[in-house]
Amino acid sequence: MTYTIHMHHTISFQNAFRGIWTAIITQTNIRIHFIIGSFVLSAAVYFHLTFDKLIDLIIAISLVMTAEMVNTAIEFISDAVTFEYDENIKRAKDIAAGAVLMSAIFAVFIGLMIFLPEIL
Repeated sequence: MTYTIHMHHTISFQNAFRGIWTAIITQTNIRIHFIIGSFVLSAAVYFHLTFDKLIDLIIAISLVMTAEMVNTAIEFISDAVTFEYDENIKRAKDIAAGAVLMSAIFAVFIGLMIFLPEIL
């Protein structure tokens, strides 16, 4: 029984990592967010930001990338249902894209609040 549970968790993690990898290699926007996030974290190291500020940046970056991955999942599943125009699918895709935009706007706002005092 324990072995079966362990294998189930192992397979679940493999599937999750495959999902992350698939998102990275198939989605330009996720790669862009990853590059920007890496730049932001490099700037945090350069400016010797406190641990709390670094954690805030990591959370903001993670939320944007998570929103982008959920958006991608919604797009994939929607396209699997039908390629024909459907108003409800359009709404779902628009809402998911809006979630990415909202998380990115808030991440920029958080970044500005953290970095502007360091720059000015």
